[in-house]
Amino acid sequence: MAIDKVKTYFRECGIGDRVLEFEVSSATVELAAAAVGCEPARIAKTLSFHVGDRVALVVAAGDARIHNQKFKAQFGTKAKMLSADEAEPLIGHGVGGVCPFAVNEGCDVFLDESLRRFDVVYPACGSANSAIRLTPDELERYAAPCTWVHVCKLPGE
Repeated sequence: MAIDKVKTYFRECGIGDRVLEFEVSSATVELAAAAVGCEPARIAKTLSFHVGDRVALVVAAGDARIHNQKFKAQFGTKAKMLSADEAEPLIGHGVGGVCPFAVNEGCDVFLDESLRRFDVVYPACGSANSAIRLTPDELERYAAPCTWVHVCKLPGE
């Protein structure tokens, strides 16, 4: 299972005890916020896109949306999300548990600037009922190698 791969990775990093597992689903931003007990914007959702022959994983705040023009300027292509059937084989994590940790070869991780406004965020850990509490700096450390980008817009923008 993907969560076991992520838990092993976090144990190797010395933070395995910080993985949260819930009795309820955390597969959507709203469900994850309810399970964690935080505002939806603090959920660090991982969106997956085809970029050439690779997969771009964009981790963004729960209230952020992809800005198509910024995405195209950053990646040189239109934003085309992976289908639900493609997620697990290409990323190593199924829909609802996609995260930037312990991913398959061929995946590039990008952290969107929308996350920097928070002191802590909650990305998934490879299953539809998991999360981990991280600062943006920790997210950058454990999602490494990764790059910060600005490809999202917030509500009202």
